[in-house]
Order: sequence, then structure tokens, then C-alpha cells
Amino acid sequence: MDSIINEFQPITLAQMSGVKLMNRTDTKFVTNMQQLLRLLEMARQDYFVQDIDGERNMLYDTTYFDTDDFAMYAAHQHGHTNRQKIRFRTYVSSHLQFMEVKTKNNHGRTKKKRIEVNDMDLGDTVKCDFLRQHLRYDVQTLVPHMHNYFRRITLVNKAKTERLTIDTSLEFHNLITSTDRNMGPLVIIELKRDGLVYSPVLHMLRDLRIKPHGFSKYCMGAALTSDLLLVNNFKEKLRDVERIINS
Repeated sequence: MDSIINEFQPITLAQMSGVKLMNRTDTKFVTNMQQLLRLLEMARQDYFVQDIDGERNMLYDTTYFDTDDFAMYAAHQHGHTNRQKIRFRTYVSSHLQFMEVKTKNNHGRTKKKRIEVNDMDLGDTVKCDFLRQHLRYDVQTLVPHMHNYFRRITLVNKAKTERLTIDTSLEFHNLITSTDRNMGPLVIIELKRDGLVYSPVLHMLRDLRIKPHGFSKYCMGAALTSDLLLVNNFKEKLRDVERIINS
């Protein structure tokens, strides 16, 4: 895969400054490594690849918090369209860490608020003030639930109106049950754009028969590594994921 992504024209973080898309629509797709390689071959003329000091396949380290009674997981599992998540994400290459609150409204738009932090301690004033401003849940009920690692390639279309993130090598560690799960060849693709602007990758995905497929790393990871949680509304997605992994 490295040989293919090295054929893309690079784009720097500074050049990507106008493609932050903090208020956006997200569409996810789930596939395998074989299909990803085909997609990258098709996309290399229409997209830049994010390049940071020569690195194009970045390691991410993420910890998700939830309430002690899994209220955020339950909201997603029950299909609530107005829901939130909180996570600490470390960009391993740059040694930067952010606390992020993601809010998805009932119109399908996602807003992300974040601040740079040095640790995951929720006791300091800055984090507490940030969470009280942006999170609907009581800070005192939050505990770390799920940890994951993955590699991410970020593509930007030549018009700079969208970002395409491609996540591979996904691993989960459940902090409550101490259960691990390696997702093998699974690939999570997410198209992030401001509204419904034209996206060159959509016809490529259609040609490859890669269809939209929701995948929350927190919820899927929790469902795959715990017997304590209801998974009723996730069963079909979980079957699809297992099929892709074992194909």
C-alpha cells in the first residue's frame, strides 16, 4: 500500500487549513484491504494525500469516555439521532493530544469541538469548563471505556472541498472487560464534506460496489469486546463486519 500512496501528490497541514470541516456531513464505508488498493489506484489523479514530514500513513491512539452507565453507547444503540461522544485522541507522529466532543444532530450533521491537552485527567478546570460548555452529560459520571489504535491515510480532493479518511490496522482494547480485538483486513473509509458538494470518490466507490455503512469505532469496539451491553440494533452491522474480516 505504501507504494501506491507515495504516488499521490502531497498536501501539507498548512495547505489543508481551509478543509477543516468542523461542521460537516459524514458518510462511512466499510471494506477490506483488497478493495482499498483498487480504490487508491483509481483515486490518485483526483486527490492529494496528507504528508507530515514524509509520513503518509499516521498512527492514531484514541480513548473513548462514556458515563458509568454507558449512556452515550445506549443512545447510539437505540438509534437516537441527536447524540454525542467524547474522546481523547493522540496523533502519535506529532505527539499532539486533543480532547474532542462530537455532536451529531437529527439533520445528519456532525459538529466537533476540541481543545489541545496534555493528559486525560478530567479534574482540571480547563477540561471541566470545556465539557460543561459542549457536553450534555455530567462530567462526574465520565469514565474511560474503550481504547483503540489504527493507521490513517487522509486524502483531499483537488478542489479542497472534502477529506477522505482511510483507517486500517484497527485494534480495540476494552478498558472495562480487558478484552482485545484485532480487526485484521477491515478498512473504514469516511467521506467528510461541507454539505452535498460534488465528490469524485463516490462514483469510484459505486464502481467497486462499496456501499455506505455506518461504523462507530466506539460502539462497534464496545459491542465486539463486551457481553455486558445490548447489541440488538447493531447485529446486522456486526455480521457485516465479521463477513468482511473473514472474507
